[in-house]
Amino acid sequence: QAHLVESGGGLVQPGGSLRLSCAASGFSLDYFTVGWFRQAPGKEREGVSSVSSDSNTYYADSVKGRFTISRDNAKNTVYLQMNSLKPEDTAVYYCAADVSLSGLAFLVSRAPTREFDYWGQGTEVTVSS
Repeated sequence: QAHLVESGGGLVQPGGSLRLSCAASGFSLDYFTVGWFRQAPGKEREGVSSVSSDSNTYYADSVKGRFTISRDNAKNTVYLQMNSLKPEDTAVYYCAADVSLSGLAFLVSRAPTREFDYWGQGTEVTVSS
């Protein structure tokens, strides 16, 4: 069964770094826009970053300059390098993939998760001292 698997979350101190991974199983990410959303308790879902099939990247203003998204098609994996983490970055991070959305449309999408082609199970990131 085709699916996405996230990993790399955890507890980190403010100013620290984490790298999240989103690995696809059962299908190829080559033609998909892939990205990350996050949702903190009591808050709405927020688009964090996306990378299109031709490797154009997009970032929310809140993470620009601190986070870097990249894709390795040979490993069928997308990464989110998160540096200079802040307590407000604490959330569950979800990876998603969609073949129809552009990178920017993906980032700002408010569509329900079921409307994405693939949606991961989430990985928790906690930034706290």
